[in-house]
Amino acid sequence: MNSTRTTPASPDDSAPTAWVRTWGAAPQAPDNSVSFLEPFENATLRQVVRISGGGHHVRIRISNEYGTVPLTVGAARVALADADGAIRDGSSRAITFGGRSTVTVPAGAPALSDPVDLTAPALSRLAISLYLPGRVDTATCHGTFHTLGRLIPGDATACASPTTEAAPLPAQALITAVEVRPDPPTRAIAVLGDSRVDGIGSTPGADRRWTDLLAERLHAHGSRTRCVVNQGIGGNRLLRDGIGTAALARFDRDILATPGLGHVVIAVGNDLVFSFAPRNEETAAFLAMFPGEPVSVDDIIAAHLQAAARATAHGAKIYAATIAPYGGSDMYTHQGDRAREQINDWIRTSGAFDAVLDFDAVWRDPADPSRIHDALHMGDHLHGNDTGYAALAESIDLSLFD
Repeated sequence: MNSTRTTPASPDDSAPTAWVRTWGAAPQAPDNSVSFLEPFENATLRQVVRISGGGHHVRIRISNEYGTVPLTVGAARVALADADGAIRDGSSRAITFGGRSTVTVPAGAPALSDPVDLTAPALSRLAISLYLPGRVDTATCHGTFHTLGRLIPGDATACASPTTEAAPLPAQALITAVEVRPDPPTRAIAVLGDSRVDGIGSTPGADRRWTDLLAERLHAHGSRTRCVVNQGIGGNRLLRDGIGTAALARFDRDILATPGLGHVVIAVGNDLVFSFAPRNEETAAFLAMFPGEPVSVDDIIAAHLQAAARATAHGAKIYAATIAPYGGSDMYTHQGDRAREQINDWIRTSGAFDAVLDFDAVWRDPADPSRIHDALHMGDHLHGNDTGYAALAESIDLSLFD
């Protein structure tokens, strides 16, 4: 990693009541690119999320941004949860919106709750329950499920544990952020990424993504910055829609609008991987989900420069991750690997970023730098396993976030 330039100072965060985002999941449309959510009605969604930094108040952001009709929440609660999702005694609190226990969220809009008086320690789990009295056909969601979630008949927001009628949720739904009032003040790291950020290959529900592990390291280190917000979407690209809105198109919503933002990490490699992928019978159906013409090395560099300029203008430090190897995967070509090396050389040497996270150097096999070391991938030569993501987290210089 190398620090290469200085950005404008971050906005003042000295006020003890400043809100900071401590958990996030980038909103997605409920289309065939994510685990399908069946329509539901008169049901409670209970989802358990692990926050990164703690605080003495919390608030919840829910989203109907990809809904087609207004969404009514009839009741909502938040509580501290054990590792298995069970609610801790005495911790359950009602969530209100503008002082009311119900809220109707217009199609295309999010909603932010009132502050909830609940002390939530760093790295704690929160059980968030939303009762939806009406029929929900198109629930704004997040495709990779890294939380524990249940769909429970009726209004079960006050129940201590899911009933026997509860069904597992196949995707995260409606909840897109948790924010806290920290004490002492802290800052947030927002990570823009694809499936390697979203943690494909890590143990689901176990908080083994590299961003989760980075939050643990920052907390143990006593860093001033402790909130790490994962805004990865599996299959996402910088310049084109496909699985999720293109990263540059969602950048303002998912990254720059992050309360308490201090640092941005960009780690998106799919523009390269898909543009140079082989076109054959094995890849045709998958690549059909990614419309648009292939992009060039220069296009990808220009996209990184756009992200850097926009983050800097917002007063945040901008870090970029090199693109890790993918030799041996169905997407690999020699031409793509040469392009990857060109982009990585530019990321390392351009001076466009405040620092570089050299994930390529961490994962590559010394015997064949076009491949991920066998001990670090999930078996597809493309995504990490728990050990691989841990190696990424351990490689990051914590002083970058002091």
